Parts: sequence; structure tokens; C-alpha cells
Amino acid sequence: MNTDLVWSKFLNKIETEVNSIVYKTWFSNTKLHELKDNIATIIVPMEIHRKHLNDSYLKVIIDTLFLITNQMYDVNFILEDEIKKDENNDNVIELNNYDTSTEKTDFKYSSNLIKTYNFENFVVGNSNKLAHATALAVAETPGETYNPLFIYGSSGLGKTHLMHAIGNYIEEKTNKRVLYVSSQQFTDDFMKLSRKDDNDKTNYQYAEYFKNKYRSLDVLIIDDIQFFATKPKTQEEFFHIFNILYNEKKQIIISSDRSPNDLKLLEERLKTRFCWGLTVDIYPPELELRKNILRKKIQSSNSLPEISEEVIDYIASNMTSDVRNLEGAINRLMAYSFVMGCTEINLQVAVEALKDMINKGTSEKANILKVQKVVADYFQISVDDLKSKKRSASIAFPRQIAMYLSRTILNESFERIGLEFGGKDHSTVMHSCDKIKSEINTNNEIKNSIDEIKKNIV
Repeated sequence: MNTDLVWSKFLNKIETEVNSIVYKTWFSNTKLHELKDNIATIIVPMEIHRKHLNDSYLKVIIDTLFLITNQMYDVNFILEDEIKKDENNDNVIELNNYDTSTEKTDFKYSSNLIKTYNFENFVVGNSNKLAHATALAVAETPGETYNPLFIYGSSGLGKTHLMHAIGNYIEEKTNKRVLYVSSQQFTDDFMKLSRKDDNDKTNYQYAEYFKNKYRSLDVLIIDDIQFFATKPKTQEEFFHIFNILYNEKKQIIISSDRSPNDLKLLEERLKTRFCWGLTVDIYPPELELRKNILRKKIQSSNSLPEISEEVIDYIASNMTSDVRNLEGAINRLMAYSFVMGCTEINLQVAVEALKDMINKGTSEKANILKVQKVVADYFQISVDDLKSKKRSASIAFPRQIAMYLSRTILNESFERIGLEFGGKDHSTVMHSCDKIKSEINTNNEIKNSIDEIKKNIV
């Protein structure tokens, strides 16, 4: 049965039975995935569609399908990402069978790579360009360049995306065996080694499987290594696997929320090995990168009405911490526009749709953009001037003050401040902070000006 034809007839029928807003909001972006075993699997764009269609229109859908196909189907709603995940899980690496007494078992495991994470859709900016470049280098020559590769940074900045992109690139270009696991999954696999069978004997079959799974890889990608901190036995096993893979020139890629030297509860021998290759960090995205991420997300969505540049500026200026917040904002706008039937998303719509996220997020707190705006207003220049390379005293001095306040009020790193001021070197930021600190101690006029600016920031 042609699913496209069935669904075309279904949508035509539904469109005559519900009003236009209901049709456009809940049905127009759905698709029939398959009719199989008396189940109709329907693709919906978002979780909100799944819940609402199931709660409010399930009987209508079942009855309409029956009219078209003359067959009664149960209905299953599924997201596009869930289909892709199932397809990825079908891409398994089969191991040899191992005999234990008279029983044989086929062990299988997935490469666990998310195919939608690739280099093409990773948005590059100053805060992540080094990590992106080294990740691509590793993907092109696994086991030869930067081994191990250790990527660190706060949650939601793109570490996992880069790791999957490396794995997907290698799988696409080579026949190498790649495995991505979280630290928790590795720990769970390892803990199964200590379990006994019904005769209180070690499960040698599983031990052989574990050995083949991890020690015969060409590329091991392990996420969130910091969670090994309180697991000494897991660290011991990983140490041996690391040595085997490294000595055989197999690529190892690791991520963490902090640098190797800051992983205090990890064994010293592991931290030393993590530094054998290259460690790179990812900073929170600077303003321009945040805008580019939003544009990319909007461009990849077929469901959003037109969004103005003013809205992009609004979101990027108020959500500064990580990429997930930006994506969450777009998803919220998408849901809001569906429910409210918006034909365009202007600033007024965005403020209303995101009021809970913005009010509870970083907009209530001082951030670097707010510092820049207050300083620029005080000296009657523009924020773009502060970020520029202009060196005139009328621009350079306010820039130094803004850097100093970003450091002292917000406790931001020199690197982050430099990124937000047009990609300035961290030594430039340090010099600016030291200079303003010295000026405050010797010049009351400057001290009073800075005190006045602070009142409008905090």
C-alpha cells in the first residue's frame, strides 16, 4: 500500500472535517511512516503534536484511516529523530559467537553514533574554532594526529556534537570500527563482569564479549569522563583499555566538563595519559556565534514562520550560557507559533513566547552584553565601537573599563571577555583590567565614573 497516497487522501479528508487553524497547526506537517501489523506509524514534528493528537484527535484519525483503507489500525505517533535513532541502532557490529557449554549467543552492539551530528551542521565561531579544527584533523587521520583528543567545556557547548561528527566522518570514509559510549554506559558494561551465573561462576562468555567490544576498536569515543571520579575499579579497567588502544595506534577521543588537571579524583596516571595528545576547550558562544546558531536552527526548520533579525538579536542577547538554551528558545517559538497560528514572529511575539525562559534565565542577571551597553551609553559610543579594533582614546578607554567591569563584577575569564570584545587576546584583557585598577587607585574622577556605571549594571 502506497503510504504517500494514503496520507494524501487522509489529509484531504481531515482538512474538510476540522477548521483551517486546527489543520495547519496539528495535521499539515504530519506524515505517514508505515502501515504494518495493523499499526499506523505517523511522524509528527514535535512532542506537543504527539500529546495533543493522541489526547484530542485519536478517534478522528482512526476513523478516517478506516474510511480510506477499509482496515482498522492502531495509531503510533513518532518523532523524526526517533526514527533516525532506531535506524542508527540497526547499524550494529556483530561479534563472533562464543561457546559456553552447549549454549551459543550472538552478542551485538551499536556504534551509538547520532547521524544528524556532523561537521556540516556544526556552527563555528571564535569560541569553538580550535576544537572544530582539531576534531576535523582527527577525523581525517584517526590514530595519527592528536591521540588522544581531550575536549572539555561546560555542558551544552557542542562537545558531544563534535565527537559524533568525528565518528560519523570516520565511518563514512573508512571501514574502521567506531564506538561512542557515555561514561555511564562504559561503567554499566564493566559492572556486568562481576556478575555470576546460576552456578555462581563468572560469566566468561560476557567477559569475552566485553574484551572484544572495547579492545578491538579502531576508534573509542567516551563522553563525560568526569563521572569516573568515584569509581576506582572502572578507572583501572579503562586504564588498561586505553593502553592497549593507544599502543596499537587506535584513536581515543574523550570529553569532560573540565580539563584533565582539574579532575581531582581521577587517578594521576589517567590524567597524565589524557595529556599525551591534545587537550582543547570550548568556551560559551560569543554573541555573533549565538546569532549564527539561531540562524542555522531556523534555516533547518520547515515549520517556522518568518523570523526577523530583531528577534534573533533579542534571543542571542538574553541567552548567553549554552547552545541548548538557544535551541530551546527556537523550539518554544515553534510550538508557540503553531498553537497561536502566527504567520510571522516579530519581537512582540518572541517576548511573549519566551517570557518564562528569558525571565528565569540570564536576562535577569548582569552579563557582558549588559556591561557593554551601560558603558557605551555612559560614554555615548556604540557597543560595536567597544568590539572594534579602533584605538582612539575615546574608544579604547571605555573598552578597558568595560573589560574591567566584566572581570570584577561578572568574574568572567579573560578568554571569554576577549571573545565578547571582538576576539581580543587574553593578555590584552589582562592589561586593560590592570590599567583600570591602577587608575581607580590614583584618580578619584575615574573611580566615581566607574561607581556610577556599576549602579546601572548590578
